[in-house]
Amino acid sequence: MLKVLILLIMFVEAIVVMVRQANHFRVTRAVRPIFIMDSHYCRGVRRFVRQILQSMPPILDMLVLLLFIMLIFSILGFYLFSQNADSRYFKTVQDSFINLFVLLTTANYPDVMMPAYNESRWSVLFFIAYLAIELYFLMNLLLAVVYDTFNGIEKAKLQKLFLYKRTACQHAFKLLVSRKNPNRIALRHFVGLMKYYAPSKSTRDIYLIFKHLNTTKTGSLSGDEFYEVYNATDLTWKRSDRNLIWSASFHFPFNKIFKGFHWLVTWKWFEYIIYVIIFANFVWIMVEAIQVSVDPKTNAKDYQTTWNSIMFVCIYSVEAALKIMGLGPKKYFTSGWNIFDFLVTIASVVGVFGELFEDSFYYIVVLRPFRLLRVLKLKRRYRDVFGTVVILINRMSSLAVGMLLLYYFFGIIGMEVFSGYSMKNCCKNTSVEDFYKYDNTSIIQGYYYLNNFENILISGVTLFELTVVNNWFIIMEGYAAVATEWSRIYFMSFYIVTMVVMTVVVAFILEAFLFRIQYRKQQDSDMDDHAIAKVTVNLLPEELHMCLNKPAQLTSYFLKVENEPQGDTYGTTYIGERIRSKEDFSLKMYSDEAKEWIAAEEAKRQQVIEQMIDMRRRNSRPRLSENLDDSDIEISQHSRPNTI
Repeated sequence: MLKVLILLIMFVEAIVVMVRQANHFRVTRAVRPIFIMDSHYCRGVRRFVRQILQSMPPILDMLVLLLFIMLIFSILGFYLFSQNADSRYFKTVQDSFINLFVLLTTANYPDVMMPAYNESRWSVLFFIAYLAIELYFLMNLLLAVVYDTFNGIEKAKLQKLFLYKRTACQHAFKLLVSRKNPNRIALRHFVGLMKYYAPSKSTRDIYLIFKHLNTTKTGSLSGDEFYEVYNATDLTWKRSDRNLIWSASFHFPFNKIFKGFHWLVTWKWFEYIIYVIIFANFVWIMVEAIQVSVDPKTNAKDYQTTWNSIMFVCIYSVEAALKIMGLGPKKYFTSGWNIFDFLVTIASVVGVFGELFEDSFYYIVVLRPFRLLRVLKLKRRYRDVFGTVVILINRMSSLAVGMLLLYYFFGIIGMEVFSGYSMKNCCKNTSVEDFYKYDNTSIIQGYYYLNNFENILISGVTLFELTVVNNWFIIMEGYAAVATEWSRIYFMSFYIVTMVVMTVVVAFILEAFLFRIQYRKQQDSDMDDHAIAKVTVNLLPEELHMCLNKPAQLTSYFLKVENEPQGDTYGTTYIGERIRSKEDFSLKMYSDEAKEWIAAEEAKRQQVIEQMIDMRRRNSRPRLSENLDDSDIEISQHSRPNTI
C-alpha cells in the first residue's frame, strides 16, 4: 500500500513538472530507498529497520523525557543568563533551547558556559547539573532501555521461531503417521517428505538423517525424535576416514613429509612459539616507528626495508604454508582464525614488496602494521572481540546499507532545500563568520564553505561530519544564517535520527558480545569450540548397498536395535556437519526457558481442546460431541510430547 501511494505521488509530481515546465521540491525523491529495501537483496536491511521500528516505543518515551527536561533547563537558563551582555547563548528561550541541544552533543562546550562562568563562578552548577542529568544519566539510560528492549525482541523472536517449528513438526507428524501406527513415522513416509522438503538430498543422505534421528533404534520416528528434523536436514554428510590425514593417500615420500608437517602444526608448543615471534615483531615495529618519528632528518617515505622485516614476513609465510600442507587446504580455510592469519600474512608480504620499490609504493608500505593484528590471538578477551565482529558481519553490512539509505534520504532533502546557497564568505556579522571565509584574512581558516549540498556525494560527506558531531553546529548555524532559522530543524532532526540508529547499533553489539561472554560462563566453553555440530552414523554394508542401489527399496530392518551387529568398527562411518547458528546457541543457553515455553504452549493447546469439547457438548447435535473421544485426545497428546 505504501509503495502504491508513493508511485501515485511520483506520477502526480511528474505531471506537475511537465505542466509547469519548471522543477520544484519533490518529496518522493527522498523516499526512493523504500523500493530498494523491498527487494530480495535487502532483506537484511529490512530486518534491521524492523528492529529499529520495534524498538521505537521506549525510544520515543525517552526522547520525550530528554527534550522535556531540556526545555525546562532552557527556560531556567533564559532567566538566569539572558541579562548577561557578553553571552549570546541565552538571549531568548529559542536560543537557549538550541544551544542546550548542541550542548547535549558537547560540541559547544565549554564555550557556551564561559560567559556565564565569567559573570559568576556559581553558574557552573547549572551546566554540571544539565550535563549530569541529560548526557550522563538519560543518554545512558536510553542505551539501557534500548538494549533491554532489543534483548527482549531477540528472545521473543527466538521463542516465536522455536514454537513455530514445533507446531510445523506437529502438523507434519499428524500427516505422516498412519492409522496402523498413529504414534510413529515410518521410513517410507519420511522418504516421501524429504523428496519434497529437501529434493537435493540423495537416498543415502535421507537414510542417514533418518537413522540419526531414530535414537531409540525402533525403525520409526516418535514425535520427540521428529522435532530435530530441521537441524538434521541441514547436515552435510561425508565418509569418515578415521585416523587419516588429508595427505594419507599421497605417494612415498610425500605422505611421510606431509605427516611430519601435520605433527608439527598440531604440536601444542608450535602456537606458543608463533606467539613469541608475534610479540617480538610488535616490539621491533614500535621501536622502528619511534626512531623514524623522532629523527628530524628522516622522512617516513624514506624508510627502507630492513632484514628483520623480511625475516618476520618469511616466518609468517612459512607458518601459513606449513599449516596448509599439514592440515590440508579445506581444513585450514574453514577456520576463521586461519583465514584471518592468512589475510594478515598476505598484507604483510605485499607491504614488504612495496618497501623494495620506489616512493610510488609508499602507500603499500603502510600495510606493515597489519602484522600486529595477530596479537588478537594472544588473549581470550581479544578473541571474544574478534569473534563478536565475525558474528556481526552480516548485521554490519545491513547497517552500512541502512546508513547509506538514511544518508540518501537526508541528502536528497538537503539538496532540494540548500543546494542553491553559496557558503563562501557567508554569515556576515554572525558568530560563525570566520569559519566560512574564503580569503586569507581569517585566523581560523575552517574551510566550512566546503560543507554543502551541491550533489549527493558532497551531501553525504556533509552528513557524515554531522554524524561525528564535532563542531556540527557551525554547519547548522551557517545555513540558518543564509537560509532561514527553520533550517535548524533539518540538522537537529538528522542528529536525533542518527542518535537513535547508532543507539540501536550499540545495543545489538552489546547483545552479541554479552551473549558470547554469558555463553562461555554458563557452558564453561567458548562458542568457537562448538561452532560446527558433528554427528556420526555407522552404515552396515547391506545398508550402504541398499542406499546406493537405486532399484532397491529402503527398509527399516537394519535400524532396529535387535538387528544391529555388535561392535563399532563394523561398517562405514559417516560424519554429518553443520554450522551452528545463533538460534542453536540461544536455545542451548535458554534451555530452561524453552521448557517453560513448551509447557505454556501445551497448556494453551490443552485449553483450546477442552473448549472445543465443551462447545460440542453444548451443541444441539450430540453425535458431533461424541466424535472427539478420549482416545483421540490421547493420540493427539502422544504426537505432541512435552520434551525438547
